Amino acid sequence: QVTLVESGGGPVESGGSLTLACKMSGYTDGYYAMGWFRQAPTKEREGVAAIYGGGGTKYADSVTGGFTASRSNDKTMMTLEMNTLKPEDTAMYFCKASGKYWGRGTQVTVSS
Repeated sequence: QVTLVESGGGPVESGGSLTLACKMSGYTDGYYAMGWFRQAPTKEREGVAAIYGGGGTKYADSVTGGFTASRSNDKTMMTLEMNTLKPEDTAMYFCKASGKYWGRGTQVTVSS
């Protein structure tokens, strides 16, 4: 059974930083993409950052330069370093792996 568990969310003031983590277990295929998504109240879920099977990364325009995604060598842990946070970054953040496995999310709340 594949499970993803996010952690690291919480309240933070505008301009502050947080680092989210996503721990994956139960998946043995070593070549897969992982990604971070977020969903704010009343809005659709959107992609934030992706790490492809070969290690390349891609970011949403809204977070480029402020967020950095990384992954452990064994591909079981992914992190999202978020700097210079803004109130509009407030959302539930989810990790996803191999195109179909989702975590349950961790809440990030940025106050102005």
